[in-house]
Amino acid sequence: MVMLLASVTVALITPTIASAAQLDVACGSRLPVEAVAEIVRLTDTTTLAGTSLQRLEQAVQQHRQVTEILVRHRDRRGLLAVGLDAVEQAAVMPLQRDPSAFADPEFAHRISLDLLLRFLRNVHAEFTGGAPEPQWAHYFALTRDCELSAARVAMAGYNAHLSVDLANAVAAVHATAANAPDYFKIVDAIASKGSRIVEVTNTEYGGDLGPLWRFYFLGEGLDAVFGAGVGSGALLRLADVGANVVIFTNGLAQQDPALETATRTEIDVLWRSADAAFIVLSDIGGL
Repeated sequence: MVMLLASVTVALITPTIASAAQLDVACGSRLPVEAVAEIVRLTDTTTLAGTSLQRLEQAVQQHRQVTEILVRHRDRRGLLAVGLDAVEQAAVMPLQRDPSAFADPEFAHRISLDLLLRFLRNVHAEFTGGAPEPQWAHYFALTRDCELSAARVAMAGYNAHLSVDLANAVAAVHATAANAPDYFKIVDAIASKGSRIVEVTNTEYGGDLGPLWRFYFLGEGLDAVFGAGVGSGALLRLADVGANVVIFTNGLAQQDPALETATRTEIDVLWRSADAAFIVLSDIGGL
């Protein structure tokens, strides 16, 4: 009877894990049950506690552990995580730990935390049979298509993380124009370490995402995309004024009730257009 009650208790407190067919392999080696359970535990963002900076430190560490598991098994769901971890360690956290780095340190902590938690929550949904948001459901689906290049899949992740999640994070923390210098300090620090993302993706997964990365941030190859009948005004604007400017502006605009619906539509068009462009560029360049 005691054993029966214990079993029932475990069943009640253990997060639901998706079917093995869905989650134990994504073009790498099969994930052991223990590894899946650990990913589920580490992506449970409800366990974080403390100040914004303390929660950010915990989230970054747990994300690093998730990354290590996925990379160890060459599971392609780690294609975004491996680069994200690299810039967190090399660029983001050194700034976040410096009390003199920002005009508003609390804003800086909160936006980095909000952005990372969005990814962790979607990974949690992926590994528990939940429903990831559309941009992440798309990314996870691509990680299982072993015919696609690692670069193509990785950029689907960065597109979701930046075009959608970062804009939503800007809105969620109620950023204002006064926060722009701190926002750009963070994204500029990441950009300065962008080569690390390219390097670790190539080292761990054999994917050269350099050309697609430059397309996203610099608009290289935009003519080829529009010539193939793919593209949008949102993509053109992204290349014209810069990705990070567009993302921040979209985050601010979402906070205006008069602009929110149109802005959300633009964000959706932007990430879908960028993804379509990656397909064209991958086909042209054989990436």
